[in-house]
Amino acid sequence: MSENNLRDKADTFALRIVKCSTHLKKQWKEYVIADQILRCGTSIGANIYESKFAQSNADYISKLSIALKEASETCFWLNLIHSSEFIDDHTFESMSDEVEQLIKILVTIIKKLKEKEEKKPQH
Repeated sequence: MSENNLRDKADTFALRIVKCSTHLKKQWKEYVIADQILRCGTSIGANIYESKFAQSNADYISKLSIALKEASETCFWLNLIHSSEFIDDHTFESMSDEVEQLIKILVTIIKKLKEKEEKKPQH
């Protein structure tokens, strides 16, 4: 997958997170959870974008690893808002699928980058 495709997926997901957060605030007056999912759900894309200008391969891996951690946290909050019945099954399944796709892509990229780093000759 190209870096642009990953960014596009992260953009699309971040937009859904913004809408979800807005829904939680307007419909349910739930501000704390709305802010939590907004922060971690949009941070995925922010870190992916930031990785583009990484200062080294280690920095690049680090930025993508942060995006991966934020995606994992987003799963937690999605599960919580679904269990609390703030979102319906269809929305939950769709958003969970999107974030799981991002996680799989990030894991694959990070693994490949780490393997590549390990194969480099040491000076």
